[in-house]
Amino acid sequence: MLVDSHCHLDFKDFDGELDAVVGRAQDRGVGTMVTICTRVSEFERVRRIAERYENVYCSVGIHPHEAASEPDTDVDQLVDLAGHPKVVGIGEAGLDFYYDHSPRDRQREVFLRHIEAAKRTGLPLIVHSRNADPETVDMLRDNAENGRLSGVIHCFSSTAHLSDSAVKLGFCISFSGIVTFKNAVELREIAGKLPVDRLLVETDSPYLAPVPHRGKRNEPAFVADTAAFLAGLRAMTPEDLAERTTANFFQLFTKAKRPTAS
Repeated sequence: MLVDSHCHLDFKDFDGELDAVVGRAQDRGVGTMVTICTRVSEFERVRRIAERYENVYCSVGIHPHEAASEPDTDVDQLVDLAGHPKVVGIGEAGLDFYYDHSPRDRQREVFLRHIEAAKRTGLPLIVHSRNADPETVDMLRDNAENGRLSGVIHCFSSTAHLSDSAVKLGFCISFSGIVTFKNAVELREIAGKLPVDRLLVETDSPYLAPVPHRGKRNEPAFVADTAAFLAGLRAMTPEDLAERTTANFFQLFTKAKRPTAS
């Protein structure tokens, strides 16, 4: 069994096709998916999708791109929304200094609220970081408080400084289809050396389809291709890679339940 630890089933790219998309994922052995919230104003839509499918969970959070445009949301509100049985994580939240769609000070403020919500709920923090490695590391380290903060650096495509620092803080690192891209040499080096107990896989669909689907709309079924690539990179069998990353997922996302055997 595989887990797609990060996808966006609420995005319009999947309108009218959700049953087929979820079915294709299951056909390729993807037993669990987490559909990620990027706007609190859209949380009800995300939550409804998770409620619709037994093997789909969700998160609650505000993407750094939306930090300035979303309604002001405090820690108490995030904690309250996270009480829903299908919400297994806080985020995605973080810092994106590549696009700077929101002012950096506002990104930091909103990220800090998500960090506090993760600590209060005990749920893992789902972190987006782009061109902001030192700042992301500093914010996580300064607010970790003796292991009270856990989480994952999602769609990892950054430097060893971020991966090494996150692992020391007890975080997992999740790889998307980017690791299969021809020019992702440094990323593959990091993926090959990462401790196996900190490894997760994801699609970030509908974006970043892995080889051999590059250029197409991504979907949760394609996490199997990324996982197979990582297995070869790490000299593991696809079955062992699937077993290890699935175990890592359920150890981190403790609110999610393993599917019952059919």
